[in-house]
Amino acid sequence: MAGLPLEGVTVLDLGQIYAGPYATLLMAMAGADIIKIEPPKTGENLRGRGQSNAALPFVMLNRNKKGMTLNLKDPRGRDILIELAKRADVLVENYAAGVMDRLGCGWPVLHEVNPRLIYGSSTGYGLSGPKRDLLAMDLTVQAMSGVISVTGFPEHPPVKAGPAVSDFAAGTHLYAGIMAALYERERTGLGRLVEVSMFEATLPSLSSSFAYWYASGGKAPPRTGNHHSSLAEAPYNVYATKDGYVTIICVTEGHWAALCDAMERPELTHDERFKDRHSRVRNIEVLDNMINDWMSTWSRDDMMDRLTECGVPSAPVRDLLEVIDDPHLHERGALRWIEHPELGHVVVPASAIRYDNSTFPEPVPSPSIGQDNREILREWLGMGATDIDVLEKEGVL
Repeated sequence: MAGLPLEGVTVLDLGQIYAGPYATLLMAMAGADIIKIEPPKTGENLRGRGQSNAALPFVMLNRNKKGMTLNLKDPRGRDILIELAKRADVLVENYAAGVMDRLGCGWPVLHEVNPRLIYGSSTGYGLSGPKRDLLAMDLTVQAMSGVISVTGFPEHPPVKAGPAVSDFAAGTHLYAGIMAALYERERTGLGRLVEVSMFEATLPSLSSSFAYWYASGGKAPPRTGNHHSSLAEAPYNVYATKDGYVTIICVTEGHWAALCDAMERPELTHDERFKDRHSRVRNIEVLDNMINDWMSTWSRDDMMDRLTECGVPSAPVRDLLEVIDDPHLHERGALRWIEHPELGHVVVPASAIRYDNSTFPEPVPSPSIGQDNREILREWLGMGATDIDVLEKEGVL
């Protein structure tokens, strides 16, 4: 077995909630050593959700990380962070724009003390521009980017996308940017600032809606329910069986022919209403009604067997309980069951990125608040027990 690509890389993780912690989780799954740095006592925001001090999203995104606390509003806490940054490869934060600079430990300061450091920053709207200082969360960025405007059915008010698409898009882009900067550092010896805007990271997901805007001569894309966002494909919908729902998408004429075979209606491939993609889109209501009538007498699972046998791109609409127990995800190690000291038997994700001839690190539960303070300060900075006791007593740790 080969080693993982980021073995030997040390990351200071000041991330909070989703974007920053997800970027560093991907680094942990690639073999990096992650030191998660949180405010003393309360920890980062995500710990406060739910009844436990380690709510499940925190556990999912912060496993395989060491835990440290620092009060960055205290000059001694700031100085400790600077000393740690001198020895680190990467620092990740997703505070609002300007917060780290006001604390005295932003990019200019850390770059000066460690020119090799890569500084990853994710903000709502970027470190520049007129929206720089707007407060941003996944919900507000979904609204600002247009995601909410195109989500839902045309006869109803707009709704947000269920998943936190903007947060995780930002985290994924931040990881990619940091990887590119690490590659550059191998050639130049210098780190650099990598910044990702949640707003900008969300825009590529709207590609089909942009297509509608262009094709319509500049009209705002409508909400299309479960139809294709630019109304470019049909059938493309969620269809009801007698005990659940199934999705179907036919992108090619071969897919459409396969669906006709599944319905035992091969003659439909020659029907003028459905002879090509454009015809099917023009007659989408008739087509959807026909498919719904056919499916209504089938169970979801029997329907999926039929569609799979005929080669129709399709999937059952599953609830999260089915996903959590998916044998495929567990066989590949994408989901792992762990015993967490506070939450008990829980499932956590790995990474969608695989490295040939390597396996993911064994899952380690997320750290308790400051659980590794003494080890890090002793081994990294050579602090003695008495000095650490003072810092703890005075609220620096």
